[in-house]
Amino acid sequence: MGVPVARPFLGDEEMAAVAEVLRSRWVTQGPQVAAFEREFADYVGAKHACAVSSCTTALHLALRAVGVQPGDEVITVSHSFIATANSIRYCGATPVFVDIQPDTFNMDPARIEEVITERTRAILCVHQLGMPCDLKVILDIARRHSLPVVEDAACAIGSEILWGGRWEKIGKPHGDVACFSFHPRKLLTTGDGGMITTSNAEWDRQFRLWRQHGMSVPDTVRHGAREVIFESYPQLGYNYRLTDIQAAIGRVQLRRIPEVVARRRQQAQRYRDLLSDMPGLGLPAEPEWARSNWQSFCVRLPEGCDQRRVMQAMLDAGISTRRGVMCAHREPAYAQEPWSCGTGPGDCDCPPGTCARLRESERAQDRAIILPLFHEMTEAEQDAVVAALREACAA
Repeated sequence: MGVPVARPFLGDEEMAAVAEVLRSRWVTQGPQVAAFEREFADYVGAKHACAVSSCTTALHLALRAVGVQPGDEVITVSHSFIATANSIRYCGATPVFVDIQPDTFNMDPARIEEVITERTRAILCVHQLGMPCDLKVILDIARRHSLPVVEDAACAIGSEILWGGRWEKIGKPHGDVACFSFHPRKLLTTGDGGMITTSNAEWDRQFRLWRQHGMSVPDTVRHGAREVIFESYPQLGYNYRLTDIQAAIGRVQLRRIPEVVARRRQQAQRYRDLLSDMPGLGLPAEPEWARSNWQSFCVRLPEGCDQRRVMQAMLDAGISTRRGVMCAHREPAYAQEPWSCGTGPGDCDCPPGTCARLRESERAQDRAIILPLFHEMTEAEQDAVVAALREACAA
């Protein structure tokens, strides 16, 4: 059996938690969701946490809460899973892409102010692959221009940032809203699902209404009432709920996070030690003010190494990899959907599928690969990955 790029860490405790929910007969959104929200908020240090069906739905609701509407612009990165850009389009707004820093794969704050216009409504930054982005600088810019900041923290459960001389969890949030994913590739999984954290009580109230079709009475109130309650639906909402089955798994997974993050940081350091002498290989940077959870370990290939050929050679050796993070502006969907790089795709004279202002984003997609990394990965498996990478690059 080969080495997968990722594998969720699940065991008997998760199975027992699911069995308990099934025995309760309450399997949709209910007491387990409420408990998961409280425990998640405590873990990241947030005032409010609202569970939803995915990080994509979390981003949609977050952008709606901060006031993004049709015709607006939201500054973000193209170099992210396509859900980041899609969530902006769900609001009828236009994503304005800025380039990334080549060492961290995160938004380059120096590119933000040059694309702010009278239509800019928010900044959507991404903690890419679990590495915290430069929130302090991004927030300084946002506050000067009175712009809310939404953090796409899909990959960043357990990551930390040095804030006011203290290490604090991503998701406190440090911006206005933070959004997490519980996809199986993440360190905490519920099969799928997401969480929204904020310090704004009114936004949290709105999230809870919107996730349940805009219903005027929360499910917890209706089911616990001693008198008959007739709910109403005064505004447009969505079916964005997490189930109690998922939340029960999430509660167990959340308790594992300190152990999982510690293990992942150890594994990332071992990759660094094993690969530090490989000529031309670019290793990911961790700024001194950041502690990544190392959801993924992404390396830049040496010059002259073809990405697809290297990945195929490693696959032939039983090692699964993934290419560098995608760029939304290069996807066929965004040949039709509106987007901008500050000057606009029609104004910068770039060939279709490319943009000179997003050069580092494109290089990261084309020149980087994500190596296998998961909690139960053995040293022998890591050694096999390194050996296969060395051989593939030397061929």
